[in-house]
Amino acid sequence: MPEALYKFVSIPESQAISLRETTCLGAEMVSFTEALGQIVAEDVLAPEPLPPFPASIKDGYAVRYSEGAGDYVVAFEALAGTAPSELEPGLVAYICTGAAVPTGADAVVQIENTELLPPISDGRRRVRIKQAASKVGEDIRPVGSDIKAGDQVLRRGDLIDAAEIGLLATVGAATIKVVRRPLVAVMSTGDELMEPNASQLGEGKIRDANRPMLLAAASAAGCKVLDLGIAVDRVAEVESRLEAAIKEGADVLITSGGVSMGDKDLVKPLLERQGKVHFGKVRMKPGKPLTFATLDVPCSASIPDSGAEATFSKGTRRMLVFGLPGNPVSSIVTFKLVVLPVLRKLGGWQEPGLRRVHARTQQDLKLDAARPEYHRATLTWNRRPGGGDSELQGEFSAGSTGGQLSSRLLSMRSANALLELHMRVK
Repeated sequence: MPEALYKFVSIPESQAISLRETTCLGAEMVSFTEALGQIVAEDVLAPEPLPPFPASIKDGYAVRYSEGAGDYVVAFEALAGTAPSELEPGLVAYICTGAAVPTGADAVVQIENTELLPPISDGRRRVRIKQAASKVGEDIRPVGSDIKAGDQVLRRGDLIDAAEIGLLATVGAATIKVVRRPLVAVMSTGDELMEPNASQLGEGKIRDANRPMLLAAASAAGCKVLDLGIAVDRVAEVESRLEAAIKEGADVLITSGGVSMGDKDLVKPLLERQGKVHFGKVRMKPGKPLTFATLDVPCSASIPDSGAEATFSKGTRRMLVFGLPGNPVSSIVTFKLVVLPVLRKLGGWQEPGLRRVHARTQQDLKLDAARPEYHRATLTWNRRPGGGDSELQGEFSAGSTGGQLSSRLLSMRSANALLELHMRVK
């Protein structure tokens, strides 16, 4: 179908359509050290309390609260990592932060409230407790005060970040059930493209920036990636890359280029023959030729059989295909707006949509008469004049990154936001 025959869809419509066709992937067991960025597929419960013993909060002396201030002989040292000893009445024990409180002690006096005295004749240390503990349990973490046995440490649907890795280590969850990472295959199309490491460009050639950029973007989204290389503008070349993506078990295929109206734009016709094209033209600037299709393809042996993924007939699975425009900015902008939410949903995100805020622009911006524009910008938080010291009295401020041609990748440098500019009212 020629592009001219495709009906325009809006960005919200393109997002809704692609998310509607997306099903969360199945679960897998992984080492907790490899789970960064994945979604928890099953609640994680603590098998034991934390701390598992009464632990000192400070360096100081373990004492009996009832004995109060005074001069004491230091019976022994309670060091972190050692089993607790018995503390006899009338004695104290030096204790380190995190060490198990000796049996018989019921408070800790911090070292700042003590004074070392000359040792007694047999060489044992003495200490003066200048300020007694104010209550039983002072400066002691009780058993289970941080985490009780059976507590829910992570919930199904939680995103695993650095702190969650620490929690898993804390409770000894060496392996965890997570939603598996999507496998994203990326290819570029075009006779004009050369590999990025080309030292010299041939006549009419350019280096392929889109493929490395999209591979990096998919990796940053927590996906596994498959580099399919560059396909020249031949039907057989494009078909062979598509077959490779299917064979390797890609959940998503991203193509760059070949989705406009020219004779050498081969991606849309191929997708029409082999699957269903859900949209092929989006009312947006940049990125109008963005295309989304689904293909029912043979299952790959490389995909774990979790039982949670949608199958459409025996032995088949669904692969999502995004045909992104060839201009670099169009390519990355459409990835951010439409592809990224899909990758999140595949990976188990319960709220895969993008964050939106209101911002005040730092300069006047021209509106396009035909399409909403997604203007690259740097977003900062500024205090509102006269707002006092409160950080809440402020607003987001957006500064343009300069020239916005879809070929000018420099407009993405340092950009951390896309300004959604509505069409100009005629």
